[in-house]
Amino acid sequence: MTDVNVAGLISIIIFYLAILGVGIFAARKKNKKPKRDGSVEQQTNEVILAGRDIGAVIGCFTMTATWVGGGYINGTAESVYKSGLVWAQAPWGYATSLAIGGLLFAKPMREAKYVTMLDPLQHKYGKVMGAFLYIPAFLGESFWSASILSALGATLAVILHLDMNLSVVISTCIAVGYTFFGGLYSVAYTDVLQLICIGIGLWLTVPFTLTRSFVAPITETRDLWLGSVSGAEWGLWIDYAALLICGGIPWQVYFQRVLSSKSPRRAQILSFVGAFGCFLMAIPAVLIGAGAKSMDWTNMTEPSSNLVENGTIKDTRLVLPMVLQYATPGWVSFIGLGAVSAAVMSSADSSVLSASSMFGHNIYKLIFRPKASAKEIIWVIRIGIVVVGFIATCVGLTVKSIYDLFRLCSDLVFVILFPQLVGAVHIPFVNTYGSICAYVIGLLLRVSGGEELIGLPPLFKFPYYQNGRQYFPFRILAMSMSFATLLSVSYLTNYLFDNGYISEERDFLKVLKRRDKGRQQGKDILLTEKYTKKTGADNEKDGKGLLA
Repeated sequence: MTDVNVAGLISIIIFYLAILGVGIFAARKKNKKPKRDGSVEQQTNEVILAGRDIGAVIGCFTMTATWVGGGYINGTAESVYKSGLVWAQAPWGYATSLAIGGLLFAKPMREAKYVTMLDPLQHKYGKVMGAFLYIPAFLGESFWSASILSALGATLAVILHLDMNLSVVISTCIAVGYTFFGGLYSVAYTDVLQLICIGIGLWLTVPFTLTRSFVAPITETRDLWLGSVSGAEWGLWIDYAALLICGGIPWQVYFQRVLSSKSPRRAQILSFVGAFGCFLMAIPAVLIGAGAKSMDWTNMTEPSSNLVENGTIKDTRLVLPMVLQYATPGWVSFIGLGAVSAAVMSSADSSVLSASSMFGHNIYKLIFRPKASAKEIIWVIRIGIVVVGFIATCVGLTVKSIYDLFRLCSDLVFVILFPQLVGAVHIPFVNTYGSICAYVIGLLLRVSGGEELIGLPPLFKFPYYQNGRQYFPFRILAMSMSFATLLSVSYLTNYLFDNGYISEERDFLKVLKRRDKGRQQGKDILLTEKYTKKTGADNEKDGKGLLA
C-alpha cells in the first residue's frame, strides 16, 4: 500500500461509512416495525421480501439498481472502447428484459404470492427438480457478484493505489454486513443512496472527459467507437442479444423486487420504470467509453504502471477507472470512484441476498427441514449471505477471466432456466418428466458448442465456425431445443398417463398427484373469487336498498 492517495482514501471511507449507516438505519427500522403475525412465512418474508411493503419511490430506485451495477457500468464503457457501441448490448438488452418481465411475469407471480423465483418451478416440477434448477441460478448470482467485486478492486487499485485484495475484502464485508442484519430493507434503502451517487458521479465525469485537450471530438471519431457488425458476426450478435434479453429475466435479484411490491400492478410499473432507468444510467458510461476511445493514451500514464501499450489501454476492464484517474480533476475522480463503488455494492448485496434466500426458502426449508422455525430459516439465510459473499470474494480474487465466467453462467440461465420458467408460469401441461429432459438437452447442446474459458473444445462445429469461435447462434438453438423438449415430453407423458398406456402406479415422479392437486387449488381459487364477487354484489344491492 505504498503511495496511497490519502485524499481519495478519505473520500471513499466517508462514502463507505455513509452506505453502512444507511444500511444499519434500514435494519433498525425493520426491527422496530411491528409484526403483523407470528407465522413462519411472515417472519421470513420480512427478511426476503421486506414484508411485501416496499414503497413506490424506493421500489423504483431498487428496481433500477437491479442491473445498474459495477459490471454493468464498467462493462458498458469497456465494450464501447473495445468493440464499439454496436456491441454494447447490455443497456438495451437488460432494459428490454425488465420490460418483458413486467409484461409477462410480474403480475402472475406477484398474484400467486410467491416468495422466490424458484417457487413456481418447484410447484410445477417438484421440490427436487427445483433444487437442480437452483444450481444455474446460484452460479449466476455468485459469479455476478465476483465479477463486480473484481472490477471494484481494479478501480481502487488504479485510482487510490490500494492493494486490490484488501479493497475487495473490505467492500464485501460492508455489503455483507448490512445485508446480514437488514435483509431486503437494507438492500433497498442503500440502493437509493447508491443510485443517486452513480447518477451524479458518472454524469459529472462526462463533460470533463469529452472536453479535454487531448480528447478528439467524439463526433469526429464515431467510426472508432460506434463499431460495426459484418458477415458471420451477425450470428454472434443475435446470440448475445437473445442471451441478454431472455437470459436477463430468470434472476432472483429481479423477482425479489417484483415479489416485494405491494400489488401486482405496482410490480409491473416498477419493472417498466426499471427498464427506463437501466437504459438512462448507461448513457454516461457509453459517453465515457467513446471519450476513452478518442483519447491518445501515449505518455498519459506512468511508464512503470504498464497500463498502456502503443497508445491503447492494455486491460480494457480498466477503461472507466483510467478515465477517472487521468482525464478528470482529482475531486471529480473521487466522486466517480464513489459512483463505481456504489454501483458495485448495489449489485453485490442484492446477489448475495438472492442466492441465500433461494437456498433458505426453497432448499433448506422445503426439502431438508419442512418444520423449521422462522428463526432457524432466517439464520440459514444469514449464514448463506456470509457464505455466498465469501465464495464471490474468493472467485473474484483468484479467477482472472471473471467476466467470461459470468457470461458462461448467464448462458446456463438463458439455456436452462428461461424455458423452464416460461413453462412453469404460462404453460399448464408441462411436468417434471419434460423438465428433466429439457434440462439435460439444453445442457448438452450448450456444452457441445465448447467453451474457451474452461478449455472445453467444441464437440460440434456449427456453421460459420472460424478461428476457434462459434459464430452460429448455438445458444439460441440450445434454448429452443430445451423449450421444445419441455413441451413435447410433457405433452407425451400426459397423453400416455391420461389414456392408460402407462399406469398411474408407474408415475414415480408423482406428476399426476401434483397435477390433480394444482387443479383442485385452481378450483378453490375460482370458487373463492366467485364467492367474493357474489358477496360484493349482494352487499352493494343491500346498500342500495337501505339508501332507498
